[in-house]
Amino acid sequence: WSADAALPCYGLPGTVSPLGFFDPLGFTKDADLNTVKRLREAEIMHGRVAMMATVGYLIGESTPTIAYGMDVHHTIANSQLPEIPATVLFPFFLAINISESVRANTGWVEPGPDSLFTLREKYYPGDIGFDPIGLKP
Repeated sequence: WSADAALPCYGLPGTVSPLGFFDPLGFTKDADLNTVKRLREAEIMHGRVAMMATVGYLIGESTPTIAYGMDVHHTIANSQLPEIPATVLFPFFLAINISESVRANTGWVEPGPDSLFTLREKYYPGDIGFDPIGLKP
């Protein structure tokens, strides 16, 4: 992808038929390239978190998990988190923190007086170089 100022969102892919380019509130109307890339980065990361949360609810409420001794624990997913021991939760939280640190170092410029909220010039929003089964176009 290369930025094209003549196209909406500088030509970032993501338009959907039949709507085409969809920005009813005009967030990207007069935005510069860095702002558009930052908004796309936020959109992708929030979408990934939402997908993982959905999978977590489905798995937590209907499948046997290691936290409950491989037994189906029929409770509401919101009630399960306090029941899981810290020794099981800590590795998950550690993995989340490490992956977020890697993402921040891959895509974002080190903060300074002139570089707050700035993505690296050659960084494509959401692309952290992790595609083990080759799904990325």
